[in-house]
Amino acid sequence: MENNSFEFSSELTLDPFTIPPGGKYPIFLFGIVIYLFGMSCNLTLLTLIILKRNLHKPMYLILFSLPLNDLIGITAMLPKILSDIVTETHKVYYPLCVLQAFLLHMYGGGILFILAAMSFDRYVAICMPLRYNSVMTPRTIIYIVSLVWGLDFVLILSLFSLQMRLPRCRSLIMNVFCDNPSLLKLTCGNTAINNIIGLFNTAVMQALSVSIQVFSYVKILITCVSLRNSEVKTKAVNTCVAQLLILVIFEVVGTFTILSYRLTNISSDLQKIMGMLIFLIPPLLNPIVYGLYTSEIRNNLLSIFKNRLSF
Repeated sequence: MENNSFEFSSELTLDPFTIPPGGKYPIFLFGIVIYLFGMSCNLTLLTLIILKRNLHKPMYLILFSLPLNDLIGITAMLPKILSDIVTETHKVYYPLCVLQAFLLHMYGGGILFILAAMSFDRYVAICMPLRYNSVMTPRTIIYIVSLVWGLDFVLILSLFSLQMRLPRCRSLIMNVFCDNPSLLKLTCGNTAINNIIGLFNTAVMQALSVSIQVFSYVKILITCVSLRNSEVKTKAVNTCVAQLLILVIFEVVGTFTILSYRLTNISSDLQKIMGMLIFLIPPLLNPIVYGLYTSEIRNNLLSIFKNRLSF
């Protein structure tokens, strides 16, 4: 047992990967490629929405939050891990560890709420097309986006506020990055209320997001079946498929991550890699999925490339 009187600025130690001799720099370069690819894809999507006037619609103004959230997730995690691999320090100050954990949990909750908001937008557009402009006004968009980020922030803040009240008596983070469960393992107080609030917050996020999306997509499915215009039906289906794919990607990767921590017969390195996937795969795939299934984004991107080539 270590000294119970940690200072707020105390240094923590991260449990590193087991890297074979000569593997440090290849792994670092591979990680840099992944990070730059994820950054460029999400920044491209953000830039398109900002610069292209034909994308200044409720759907894309809500979508704007998705690549922004993905940038938070991948940036909060990957650069620190890559830096530790090269420098072999594996140290982090407590405030930075808390900040990293807070941002990573904000990212996780953010995806759920953003997808719920996007599904509601599609529900109004497809099921109530004549009322779409009167319902999805600029004021409504501001309200929805504020609610998405505000609710996510409040739920995560409540979780970390409870964690900060506990005394710390350990300094080893049993992971390559900081998250709330890892920080909780550093404490030596009663964590029962933290576990209850953590489960409650997770249940609220999942229940709100999934219920809104199930309601929206069931209504959309019923409406699409009755549509006679095949072009409108195809456009509606493609937009919904993109959103559903993003949800499936996140939930499947999240499930594998949770299961990896429950399995005792896999190596700690594999558990760490599985824990990283939820912060890597969605940011890499989300902009690609939307680029493939959303014709307006795809056409705007192709027009930029054509203009560059002709120039």
